[in-house]
Amino acid sequence: MRKIAVVTATRAEYGLLSSVIKELRKYENDELKIDLIVTGTHLSCDYGYTVDDIEKDGVRIDYKISVLIKSASEEDISINQADVLVKFTSVFATEHYNAVILLGDRYETLAIAIAAGNTLTPIFHLCGGDTTEGAIDEWIRHSITKMSYLHFVTNDDSRRRVIQLGEEPGRVYNYGSTSIDNILNVADMSKQEALESVGLPDCKYALCTYHPVTLDNGNVDEQINSFLGAIKSFPDVEFIVTKSNADHGGARINELLDEAEKCMDNLHVYTSLGIRRYLSLMKYAEFVLGNSSSGIIETPVFKVPTVNIGDRQRGRLQSESIINCGIETADIVVAMNEAMSTEHKALCKNVVSRYGDGNSARKIANKVVETVMGGGIDLKKKFYDMKC
Repeated sequence: MRKIAVVTATRAEYGLLSSVIKELRKYENDELKIDLIVTGTHLSCDYGYTVDDIEKDGVRIDYKISVLIKSASEEDISINQADVLVKFTSVFATEHYNAVILLGDRYETLAIAIAAGNTLTPIFHLCGGDTTEGAIDEWIRHSITKMSYLHFVTNDDSRRRVIQLGEEPGRVYNYGSTSIDNILNVADMSKQEALESVGLPDCKYALCTYHPVTLDNGNVDEQINSFLGAIKSFPDVEFIVTKSNADHGGARINELLDEAEKCMDNLHVYTSLGIRRYLSLMKYAEFVLGNSSSGIIETPVFKVPTVNIGDRQRGRLQSESIINCGIETADIVVAMNEAMSTEHKALCKNVVSRYGDGNSARKIANKVVETVMGGGIDLKKKFYDMKC
């Protein structure tokens, strides 16, 4: 029997992988097994214990691997990575997977990739080649690319970058982003139903996420205070905020958000909204605010404006609906006013997605199974030199 592992460590990651997992499971039989390994913040109550969302989704979980997720200091991140490396090396050495599917650019994903490399487990990587110049995700993502055998990128620019890193073009596939699949298949709640699910009546609202800018030495407290200051300038808009991830500084952001919610009537903070509710709320929002990749990739598909704060997503392929601004309150307020303007909303109506047609998961699953069942994976990769 051949076995493929899919690993998810965060709510956002699972959102992008869920359709791939379901498509892969269609191929399961006596000769092929698809294992789902759940780890990271999925298993933490502080981050919403989102493993429950996976189980409610009806998806079989084969391994739950609890790891350290402290994020108060740089040392914490390294200790977390060491814990991940040891535990995943043990699993990979025991299971002898024919491939492991990893997505993106998180620090724990890098440790998992190293564990795969140490056990000669081929890595199939999703979302390589993107650029996010304001976060350590940038170099982590490119590092995982060089460790990987097969690449599933989300756009042509990213495909070119992966090849530029020396990867053979015949192993780099642009099937678009699975987030577009989710938008077409998952965001099925009405506006009333979505708002009622978070305890709000019909209203004008914005959907928000603010993550740490991990290559910025700026003060997290100052950044969040500026973010909250901008929200206070719009008392007639409700702000639905999902908490930060487990990057260094994320716990402090969440602490500040919880404190602010107690004294701001229009601020509503959630550890996790789940994929269906999050995307359904995005569909009807006045705008999406913050520095998450969802504002860059998913939001334009709904013809909804994005206010992208700071440098965290700098370098990503963007649509015209996205308004970039600085991290100061005044800059954010100007951008929010522009997002709600009649002119910008009219512009958004004509935006076209730059991340695929909504059939990514099916194509990815087919290529993964074809590659694994066909055999012939040679980890002794030859560096591909681009011709000038």
